[in-house]
Amino acid sequence: MSELFDRLKEAVGPAGFIAGDDVGPRYFTDVADKLGPKPSLVLRPASTVEVSEILTLCHAAGQPLVPQGGMTGLVGAGLPAEGEVVLSLERLNAIEEIDTESSTMTVGAGTVLQTIQEQAGAKGFSFPLDLGARGSCTIGGNLSTNAGGNRVIRYGMARDLVLGLEAVLADGSVVGNLNKLIKNNTGYDLRQLFIGSEGTLGIITRVTLRLYPKPASQTVALCGLDDFAQVIRFLRHMQNAFSGGISAFEVMWQSYFAEARKVTGRHSPFADPHPFYALTEVLGGSPERDQEAFESALASAFDAGLINDAVVAKSLAEVNELWQLRDASSEVTRNLAPVLGYDVSIPVSRMVAFAEVLTASIDELHPGNKTVIFGHVGDGNLHVTTTAGAADPEQSKAVNSLVYKLTGANHGSISAEHGIGIVKRPYLSYSRSDNDIALMRTLKTALDPKGILSPGRIFEV
Repeated sequence: MSELFDRLKEAVGPAGFIAGDDVGPRYFTDVADKLGPKPSLVLRPASTVEVSEILTLCHAAGQPLVPQGGMTGLVGAGLPAEGEVVLSLERLNAIEEIDTESSTMTVGAGTVLQTIQEQAGAKGFSFPLDLGARGSCTIGGNLSTNAGGNRVIRYGMARDLVLGLEAVLADGSVVGNLNKLIKNNTGYDLRQLFIGSEGTLGIITRVTLRLYPKPASQTVALCGLDDFAQVIRFLRHMQNAFSGGISAFEVMWQSYFAEARKVTGRHSPFADPHPFYALTEVLGGSPERDQEAFESALASAFDAGLINDAVVAKSLAEVNELWQLRDASSEVTRNLAPVLGYDVSIPVSRMVAFAEVLTASIDELHPGNKTVIFGHVGDGNLHVTTTAGAADPEQSKAVNSLVYKLTGANHGSISAEHGIGIVKRPYLSYSRSDNDIALMRTLKTALDPKGILSPGRIFEV
């Protein structure tokens, strides 16, 4: 082992090598405060060449490793297991190119999402992938789980924003390319193989991202609604009013809204509480015209009985205040801790029934619990946080099974955007067939025959 470590140190240099007592908790603690065993070695490569050298050495020695980005994941995929070496991509953080003619940006996998957004904005563009952890999550981590976020309804998932991708296989081979093409039907689309694979098939090192024109306007409103049927009618109304161009449609159940107000210190802009709150946003190119069209759409929604009340942001500060309520999920989670959290996709037509049955079932198991729900309803994604059973491992398993069985029964997915990792691994069969999982294992074996990349993530090997 010492010989391997010596060769790894030679590959990455002193700046890329952390061992023994120098390994800090950031490399074995994630945002959910889950802990893995302290790794004996952390490698911090600064280039694709160094990643390739690391994997070549680890493959030859049969040394397992786990890649890490910003450690904002919620399913334990980045936490090291016993005997694993940590491969931190934090130094692969270069903005290599912004091509204003092709509307693309090429970056290293360790680049923080917010940095990408800001650099794109400085050149008159927008990179629309956006989520609450934007200030610490990395693009490589976002792609490893195929992150979604707040604007999927308009721009799609993370995979829809990637034009080119470079990755390193378990044996050190470098594959992929950083092309800037929207149309490229030359055989298998290898980039999509690595996106969403949680570091089990290869290590993403660099990507070429698709940029969009920077919006000249951002119109936002928070609306109060009586029931979920009203929510869906309002969503369709706004989609029709803007020809499918709304950029966000976030819905908060009263339970979540109350907790978000508590942790942010924000007062409700409404005189009376509502069972549901919808935060809707439209990004456009003409501030005055867009504001007028937005307010007109809201007025017609009110006249048609689709909403009960609405507050329209009149300034950037007010936009941020409204979004702060929706983005307070991490603070809500910490305030309610210990909790269990779920990230599921449910067909919109089944969503309200799912939520009602779920909360009633949890209440039956654990009377007096607190369960809060919000979601990206426009794309069918719900986030559920509950205190039920969170303090006891066996009770937690029972609640997990309840949630995921109900998700499967409603033809949903147990992971909308957070991945499977370790935490959701026992429940994968609720969303994927035996044949699906067998094919995944075949791909894993073909690309990583020694099983050194993120072993035990997604499924047992």
